[in-house]
Amino acid sequence: MSTVLITGATSGLGRYVAFELVRAGHTVLAHGRDPDRTAALAEELRAEGDAAGLVADLASLARVRELAARVAEARPGLDVLINNAGVGAGAPGAGRELSADGHELRLAVNFLAPVVLTRALLPVLRANTPARIVNVGSAGQEPLDFDDPEFTRGYQGFAAYCRAKFALAAHTFTLADELAGTGVAVNVLHPATFMDTAMVREGGVAPWNTVADGAPGVVALATRDLGTGGYFDGTDPARAHPATYDEDVRRRLTTVTDQLLAL
Repeated sequence: MSTVLITGATSGLGRYVAFELVRAGHTVLAHGRDPDRTAALAEELRAEGDAAGLVADLASLARVRELAARVAEARPGLDVLINNAGVGAGAPGAGRELSADGHELRLAVNFLAPVVLTRALLPVLRANTPARIVNVGSAGQEPLDFDDPEFTRGYQGFAAYCRAKFALAAHTFTLADELAGTGVAVNVLHPATFMDTAMVREGGVAPWNTVADGAPGVVALATRDLGTGGYFDGTDPARAHPATYDEDVRRRLTTVTDQLLAL
């Protein structure tokens, strides 16, 4: 059985997946932003099996690094990382928001945070192969503007969300190439379209699916050998935005990401 860290586990898809995994006998490290909700979740999970709660605000990259350090120290057997936490498009007409570090919020939480968390935990994952990284992406993908990665011009919340999810997919494929042969698999998936979550409802969208519809793909990638460097629509292999496979785009993304993280 695996030791799994899942971010954004206090509600929606993350919460559902956390219970699916702990009931299947896995050790679940459930991350949340709110201390009270995270503690309550951990208590519920422990009634089902081995679990712990971890609190961090992923809008702060310093807190992301602290989270990784805590996990590495307390759970050196970690072999699965599920980057699930995310910020949605926001309420219709809402303006551009910034993270604690001054980055555009959706880029910060949906892309930069998983990149930093993954990089920090790679030594642990590589020590516990076969290991798996599951990036919860979206079918909504829009190429990042490398001249304005922070979306300072013509900002739109849904477009910002789609740009971050594009970046996450492209990053997944680059990371899979880097980790080829190491025993660490990394994949990205679109769990289901417009699930019944607070994120979707805030965006003014009537849900099309339940979180139960989105869970099987995440659970499968976390618990089964489904290769590496793949994009999945639920449990089905699929294709991400064509530009996410472009080597020049991926090189530019790596450069821009490193520049943003160095700020």
